Amino acid sequence: MSDINSLSNQLFEKKHAMRPTARTWIKHTLLLFLTFLTCTVAGVIQPFGIIPFLPSLNPETLTELLYALPTIPFQYVQMIFDVCYLLITDFRYLEYGLSFSLSILFILICHEMGHYIACRIYGVDATLPYFIPTPPLVGPAGTLGAFIKIVSPMPSRKAVFDIGVAGPIAGFIALIPIAFLAIVTTQYAENVPVSSDEFQIIFSDPLFYRILTSLVGIDLNQPIYSNPFYFATWLGLLVTALNLIPSGQLDGGHAIFAVFGRRVHYWTGRIAFVLMAVFSILGMYFYGSPSGLLFAVILAVMMRVKHPEPIDDTPLDFKRKLIAFATLIIFILCFVPFPIQLK
Repeated sequence: MSDINSLSNQLFEKKHAMRPTARTWIKHTLLLFLTFLTCTVAGVIQPFGIIPFLPSLNPETLTELLYALPTIPFQYVQMIFDVCYLLITDFRYLEYGLSFSLSILFILICHEMGHYIACRIYGVDATLPYFIPTPPLVGPAGTLGAFIKIVSPMPSRKAVFDIGVAGPIAGFIALIPIAFLAIVTTQYAENVPVSSDEFQIIFSDPLFYRILTSLVGIDLNQPIYSNPFYFATWLGLLVTALNLIPSGQLDGGHAIFAVFGRRVHYWTGRIAFVLMAVFSILGMYFYGSPSGLLFAVILAVMMRVKHPEPIDDTPLDFKRKLIAFATLIIFILCFVPFPIQLK
């Protein structure tokens, strides 16, 4: 009997989370620095920046496109070298790239540190944030985001909820000043004729940004010069919305599991996948945009990821249910069914 009581006390006793070693700090700092570099380069290349993507590649027929395919890797490498040279020699490009990369990294860092600090509070072992650098534009904006890995059991439903929602709430708060920077630096691009035959990428603005711009009188239907703070805000809202989808071990999945339990979590994940699959098909049909397809694939994977059971299954208190409602509002403010439209 004493052994059982001892084990129970060990399970429920609040313990100190593991501390990262010097080697761990070096590894994660290096990943962050590489992500900073790739985001800075990606930030000045279209569609987020002002430098055309593969400017010498302009096929007009399928035959020309097939003929140009073998040269694309060489053109891509040449473009990256040219962009790096401009960043070093022209302060205008460097200022634009740094405004983009520092803004998006600030949002990502706040999001992941929200999770990490909550883990520390509950004594849950977790890694430092892993930042994922990618070649510019191979991954969105030079990165596939960031994540932390939890390596110990969740002590309670309360911990599952707090750790899950801490990230998107912190990230959403962090993007608010970036959104205001986007608004105060907005400049209309006057006398810019756009041909009806010209290929365009249109970024759908979430409700949050539409509300802010309407309050200050900015007309989003007018042509606007490329703005690094706007694109960082747009990506931050997109990442927040994706993480709050109630599926698997996404942040929204953690919140749904903590509030309603395993059965509701099971069904919301499947409903979210079906809806996103429908959105991806509609997006392709009406807007020629495959952006929803990536979300559908992510949710398909998430459906198959089993959510860990917390040790203490005590239901959440009323205060946390109110916070859950607030995160739902954040999701509504951030989510757009068709993020990118191609015309």
